[in-house]
Formats: sequence, structure tokens, C-alpha cells
Amino acid sequence: MDDAKKPMARPRIAGLVLAGGQSRRFGREKAAEPLNGRPMLAWSLAALDACCEGVAVSAAAGSRAEALARADGRRVVHDTAHFPAGPLAGLAAGLAWAAGEGFDLLVTTPCDTPLISDREIRTLIDASGGRRAAYAITADGAHGLCAAWPVSIGEMLTSELTAGRHPAVLGLLRTAEATAVPFADPRVFRNVNTQEDLAGTLAMWPGTGRPAAH
Repeated sequence: MDDAKKPMARPRIAGLVLAGGQSRRFGREKAAEPLNGRPMLAWSLAALDACCEGVAVSAAAGSRAEALARADGRRVVHDTAHFPAGPLAGLAAGLAWAAGEGFDLLVTTPCDTPLISDREIRTLIDASGGRRAAYAITADGAHGLCAAWPVSIGEMLTSELTAGRHPAVLGLLRTAEATAVPFADPRVFRNVNTQEDLAGTLAMWPGTGRPAAH
């Protein structure tokens, strides 16, 4: 068969939970906060596990998130020390891991969006075609860290961070010509930033399983 007519290999999909934040408004480390019987980190991991071949955790060295991830047998990635602080430093570490493992696409979700399920993750992957950038958008606005990233963008992002620049998340998505994927229910993507937010999330969660908001 002519090489031009060969079918493209099925893309390999990885996942990354972003759990490296300082949780200042929450008052303690959110990733380890119990939610419906499990640490908040566990809900994000479960959503990605259902859709991804491999899942890693971006966490600070010595953090409870790191301890939880390692206890669960997860790969943990750390920000490069001299990079500007921010979520894209965690993304860069995840992209470097994914590239080294031969993945084509990296799907990210913050550790404090526990209402996201595998359904939303699969929708983002489908919109990306397994190889292009895509991110969630609702009536509340864009959710740039709930996104699918082509692993190939890692080199450009690393160059920016190495130069001391931390791009805006949505700016990076625009550079990647990302597809905005609309979702009807904005509550699914809301971050748990405070104790009040946690109480509101629990109110949406009927006992066991995923939330009624879906």
C-alpha cells in the first residue's frame, strides 16, 4: 500500500491532573480534601482513567497530592524550578512526560473540578480528533484548563517558560488554534476554591456516584 494511503495510527491519549496549586483561599490542600468519601484528587483521576491510556499528576514536591498519587501508583511530575509559577508550568511537565511515553494528546483537568466525569473528557477528546487542542466553554465562560492539548505544543511552551514568560492559558489555546467545545451545564466545571464551594458541590452530589447536575 502506498504510504499516503495508509490509515493514520490511532492517537494515544494521556491524562494529567493539575494539583500543584497552593490552595490559599481554601485554607488547606484541596487535592487531599475528602469529598463524598474520597480525596478530591481521586475523582479527577477516575474521570481521566476511564478515557486515557496513562494518567499522571502534577504536584508539588512533598505535598499531600504527591503522597496520595504515589500511594496510588501514579506517575508524579514536578514543575521545573526556574519556570515562572503558574498552571502552565505543570502543563509543560505533563507534556514532557507524555512526549517521553509516546502519547499524542494530553487531557488536563484541575484537581478542584470533581464534578467533571468521563463524559466531558470523552467529549473533549472527540472534539480534538485525538490530535488537536480543544477546551470547555459554558455560559460562565471558558475553562481553559479543562482541555485537550497536542503533545507537540510542549516544545513551544517550554521555550516560553524558559524565557521567563508564562503565557495566558487562553492565549496558548488560541496559539494552538484550539476548538471551543460548548457544554450546557456550567456547574460541572466550577472550581472548588473555598469551603463554601465545597459545600455547594456536596449539595449537588446525591449520595454516591456522579452528581445529579449531569
